[in-house]
Amino acid sequence: MAIDTLINTLENIETITDTHQVAKLSQDYHTFSPVLVPKLAGKVGDIVVRPANEQEVIKVAAACAKYRIPITVRGAGTGNYGQCVPMHGGVILDMTKMQDILWVKPGVARVEAGVKLAALDKKAREIGWEMRMSPSTYRTATIAGFVAGGSGGIGSIQYGLLGDRGNLLALKVVTVEDEPRVIELRGDDVQKVNHAWGINGIITEVEIPLGPAYPWAEVIVTFADFMTAAKFGQSLANADGMMKKLISIFASPIPQYFHPLQPYIPEGTHPAFLLLAEPSLELLPGLVQKYDGQITYQKPAQEAGKGWNLAEFTWNHTTLHARNVDTNITYLQSIIPPEKGLQLVEHLYHYFGDEVMMHLEFIRMNGAVVPAALQLVRYTTEARLNEIIHYHEDQGVFIANPHTYIIEDGGRKVIDPEQLKFKEMVDPYGLMNPGKSKVLPSK
Repeated sequence: MAIDTLINTLENIETITDTHQVAKLSQDYHTFSPVLVPKLAGKVGDIVVRPANEQEVIKVAAACAKYRIPITVRGAGTGNYGQCVPMHGGVILDMTKMQDILWVKPGVARVEAGVKLAALDKKAREIGWEMRMSPSTYRTATIAGFVAGGSGGIGSIQYGLLGDRGNLLALKVVTVEDEPRVIELRGDDVQKVNHAWGINGIITEVEIPLGPAYPWAEVIVTFADFMTAAKFGQSLANADGMMKKLISIFASPIPQYFHPLQPYIPEGTHPAFLLLAEPSLELLPGLVQKYDGQITYQKPAQEAGKGWNLAEFTWNHTTLHARNVDTNITYLQSIIPPEKGLQLVEHLYHYFGDEVMMHLEFIRMNGAVVPAALQLVRYTTEARLNEIIHYHEDQGVFIANPHTYIIEDGGRKVIDPEQLKFKEMVDPYGLMNPGKSKVLPSK
């Protein structure tokens, strides 16, 4: 069998064949979606390979090309769309041993693929810099996993999205060919691999810009009315002189799922969770008062890291906390068009009521502040979920559908032609994460 031959070829490289471990490492958080769970049930790899360096990655790529064995690359498996679930078995290429921070300089860092975001952030802070943005899974997520499957997160209110020009400087990838090549992509060429779900080259190194490190204070502000909370969030987001890293707005009853925070969120109120630079805190009470809010919690930056972190109740951690209480809850990922903004948010909030609980994350997009949303949905049937999605789309909302493992049906809608051309060059046998695209042949 090809897998047995492969194992012999990869002597001295760590491999895992225990079926329980292989099954575990063939999964991600697609279980957030009741639609994906049955579609991906039973999909597992044949073997897990853990390269420790680029030379070992090249050996694995060459062997898989020679024996035509599919490769599914994974980091920490914190994605939500089945990106690292193998549709056709084969090798699970676990990159988490490649954890070298190669260098950190003022404004820029270069690291290996398996470096955890929190580790890079900690290192960068030693010289007064920090990561520009990260998902709520920053403690465990890897940098290459974020590039391959992420799009933005905590920090996107200041710096936009990962795919925006300038937020990703360089990538090094290994091709899956008979004689694998190592290719360095710089500048706009990084988009050939960015957010491509690991279909076109094995990322081994990432170079990213950093932002100046601020002392971030955590603040909870509560409001009696959801739309007032949303307007407060928009106003704070538009205050360019105030440095912020996070503006999350939650409609009641979402806070019931945040057990450790309930002492700070009176029942029936609608909170804003904020990460604000401490020099900007002086300006906050006046804005809160304007919107009749109450500051109920404040943690100074020097206390950050002690106890729970407010950021880990935001973005898709909100969904995680809710599902820990009620597994019938799922979610959407939406961007509200700036020209409709909070007026459309208000319509959707009243139209769906508690069936679609509103959760806003303010981000910067094309130079403008827009409300993105990760609404919590009380799931009943797939047909009803599709009705909800279509209603949002009919109102002009962009839905990055988290209930599909097909790239074109999710956030992309189409695969970038440049990515397709690059795919043909670096993966001529179609071995990388096959089955995740409409336009690419399955294995």
